Amino acid sequence: MSATFAIRQARLEELPRLTEIELDAFATLSEALGISDAAHALPHAILRKALEAGLLIVAADGDDHPVGFLAAEEIHDTLYVIELDVGRDWQRKGVGRQLMSHAVNMARTRRLSALTLTTDRHVPFNAPFYQSIGFQTVDGEDMPPFLRAKIDDEISNGMDPQRRVAMMLTLGRPTQG
Repeated sequence: MSATFAIRQARLEELPRLTEIELDAFATLSEALGISDAAHALPHAILRKALEAGLLIVAADGDDHPVGFLAAEEIHDTLYVIELDVGRDWQRKGVGRQLMSHAVNMARTRRLSALTLTTDRHVPFNAPFYQSIGFQTVDGEDMPPFLRAKIDDEISNGMDPQRRVAMMLTLGRPTQG
């Protein structure tokens, strides 16, 4: 399989495909965590809101079929990454990295101060991956209240508090001339 892909805005009719990608990607996570929990996908209402905001992007293969996606929302001068998933056949081919690079460009275009997200602290393709592209862990007083609320919500929904981490990639502000 060729690793040729393009990053573009998602289309409304692709939302069911994005759910398939998310569920497929969960298999990799469940293997890494050694869990057998049933996969849960984002509600289409969240994907649709990201789409309407211009913050739902896909990596599309040579036939223009989505193989990965990133959904985001603007929160408090940051681009919050809601979800990043790549189908198993396309993992470890740079798809996630390119989706994140595009998200950085979207945040810069919108003149936002940072990208933010919450993720698993230990799984290699979670926090360590984000650290490799410049994200830093934020905790204590450095954690914005909205990220604290996201982490608290995840924990209240059954996620392990020892594994959850908030991360931020601060973007340089353009100089005023």
